[in-house]
Amino acid sequence: MKLNDAVPKEGSKRRRRRVGRGISAGQGASCGFGMRGQKSRSGTGTKAGFEGGQMPLYRRVPKLKHFTLVNPSYYTIINVEKLASLPANTEVTLDSLISAGIITTDDGPLKILGKGELNVPLQVKAAAFTKSAKEKIEAAGGSCEIIAS
Repeated sequence: MKLNDAVPKEGSKRRRRRVGRGISAGQGASCGFGMRGQKSRSGTGTKAGFEGGQMPLYRRVPKLKHFTLVNPSYYTIINVEKLASLPANTEVTLDSLISAGIITTDDGPLKILGKGELNVPLQVKAAAFTKSAKEKIEAAGGSCEIIAS
C-alpha cells in the first residue's frame, strides 16, 4: 500500500470543523481568520461588488444607451428610388453605380434601402437588402442577389 492509495471509505463523511474551541483543536481564538480587520469579524462579510469604498465597477461602467460598437459595420447605402432612373434589366453593383455617378463614395459594401418606388426590373447584386427593398425590387420583376462583402 502506498500513501496515495489511502483514501476515505466509500460513503464516509468528514466531521465539521468546530472553530473557537481552544488552541489544541487547531482553530482556536481567531478561528483562522487572522487577528483584526473587516474579514475577521462576526456576521456577514461585505456585499457582492463591494470594493472597500472605491467606486465599484458596476457603478463605473456606462448604463443603458450609447454603448459604442466594437466592430461596427459600414455600408454604402442607397435607396430604391435612386435605382428607378436606371434602364430596365441593368445589372446593379457598387462599381456600376459609381461609374454611373449615382453613388460618389465607396464607404464599404453596398446595402439597398427601401425608400421610394421602383417600376423597372433590375438585377441587383449587393451585400445586404432591407426587407422592403427586396420586396420592391422583386415586385418590379427584378432579382436580388446577396454577394459576400
